[in-house]
Amino acid sequence: MSKVTSKLQVTIPKAVAEAHGIKPGSEIQFESAGDAIRVTTVREEGVKDETSPLDLAFRLRLFDEATERQKAREAAQLERVGSNADRGWTREQLYQRGDGRSA
Repeated sequence: MSKVTSKLQVTIPKAVAEAHGIKPGSEIQFESAGDAIRVTTVREEGVKDETSPLDLAFRLRLFDEATERQKAREAAQLERVGSNADRGWTREQLYQRGDGRSA
């Protein structure tokens, strides 16, 4: 979290600056967006920024991280749910329930 100084200056957290390629001397723009403030970087036309969050290596890393998180969630869910035997009923009993047939 950043605080606004008496001169209305704000420090950008290092991780955010690095993720968006903001360096000393970079120009940023503040835009009012309803109840929020949008901060965008000003890019020069025709200059390719290698640290852009849209570059391929960055997107692939984000995808790999998201895939790992999803695998961990699925593994945790399997541990919680377990097998059908842990439920205390079988699939056949579920379909027979309420139709008057005994299990």
